[in-house]
Amino acid sequence: MSLPSKQPNYGFTLIEILVAMAIFTIIGLASTGVLTSVINSDQLSSERFEKLEELQRAMLTMERDILQIVPRTVRVNNESVSAVLSGGEDILDSDTDGLSFVRVGWYNPQMLLPRSTLQAVGYRVQEKQLQRLYGNYVDNVIGYEPKIKILLSDIEDFRVSFLTDIKQLEEPEKWQETYANSALPLAISITIVSKTFGEIRREFMLANGA
Repeated sequence: MSLPSKQPNYGFTLIEILVAMAIFTIIGLASTGVLTSVINSDQLSSERFEKLEELQRAMLTMERDILQIVPRTVRVNNESVSAVLSGGEDILDSDTDGLSFVRVGWYNPQMLLPRSTLQAVGYRVQEKQLQRLYGNYVDNVIGYEPKIKILLSDIEDFRVSFLTDIKQLEEPEKWQETYANSALPLAISITIVSKTFGEIRREFMLANGA
């Protein structure tokens, strides 16, 4: 009489199933944590990149404006202003320093638009925003309100200084902190203190400087 052959057992015990479930749970939690970290890092990188692009656009705008400054006086509220450039405190109702001047090079193809190629421009900080003020005409009538473009946000400070003597070129601490004159300075220094990027300083030599 032959005994029946023993069939192999391909099943899993309850303990083995519980152990496998625990392992997969740990792997899933770890994967979720890694994925969340990657998503957060990507979002932070995107926000940082957008801030950097915003800063680059603002600096290019300021560079274009300042390098095209011309010694041209303006009329504000129908009154003549003798200074061709004004900068420092109490300029344009700025919470920090302000800057006001006239620039050339405002594109007007074939002079088709009813304006010149000159533009009155101003920079100020209000509500922690670096603002660019401008208008369609250099001389403005009473009650005119300039247009405002926000260049940067989270600005903690905005300072300007002016070089009037070439001997001061290597000594920024001796640059003038205020300026209002019928002639242009030799150079302008712009310092922006940003919550995101810290302190940024740029110096611009003026082609039409005295």
